[in-house]
Amino acid sequence: MTPIPQPPPADPRKLALGERLFNDSRLSADGRLSCASCHDLRTNGADEGRRPADASEPLDTPTVFNAALSFRLTWEGRFRTLSAQAEASIDNPLNMQSSVADVVRRLGEDPVLSAEFRAAYGHDVDRDSFLDALVTFERSLLTPDSRFDRWLRGDASALSPVELSGYQTFKAFGCIACHQGVGIGANLMARQGIFRPLVGRGPSRVRVPSLRNIATTAPYFHDDSAATLEEAVRRMAAAQLDRTLTDEQVASLVAFLKTLTGNYRGRPVTGGAP
Repeated sequence: MTPIPQPPPADPRKLALGERLFNDSRLSADGRLSCASCHDLRTNGADEGRRPADASEPLDTPTVFNAALSFRLTWEGRFRTLSAQAEASIDNPLNMQSSVADVVRRLGEDPVLSAEFRAAYGHDVDRDSFLDALVTFERSLLTPDSRFDRWLRGDASALSPVELSGYQTFKAFGCIACHQGVGIGANLMARQGIFRPLVGRGPSRVRVPSLRNIATTAPYFHDDSAATLEEAVRRMAAAQLDRTLTDEQVASLVAFLKTLTGNYRGRPVTGGAP
């Protein structure tokens, strides 16, 4: 495991333009949805588990925080790059129902935005500059400086004895086999429900999710079926490791997982309102 790095250097004009695009509802055909509609950067970078009951998308919305560090994107690992995932979301008939070509046309009709593209890229908005600005911003959405990261960097006081015990249990029980690296996950595909069923629907093989900021992203699993982190830990241990955890083991594991909450723009990532 390695600490989350600081966001990479970037042209501030492209960053500002990308942030504006991330929040621009003109990315959707009907002008109702932006990237921020499902990825709330004020809280956990996801939708806080509060999708409408009639939501068309069948799988939970993964957080956009630290997505730039993932080896693939989406639960099914369908995309290898941020730009491919962004374009697919715009094209997706289940959410934005648009196309990059249509978005570029709409944005090009905005004289203020066109001037910002010329300032950042030296020309009017086109497909490449649109995707580059959006991805430049998404690469900045890292959440460094969790207490666990401070411990990894040598601050022995960053973790309490209970949290450190949870980390030792995390390693001893084999959780680390799938959850490791800078994202503590998000770097391999795995079969879910090895020893017993984990969830009732969805793909059998999923991209192992990052555990970064996991305490803020309830409900859990790709079907939102675990309401609490404690429930998710118990179910994962039974389904993936064939273990029945004691209350003490659950408490220490959850205490450790809570140390993985990082900071965005100098403030801790939060779970938002229920």
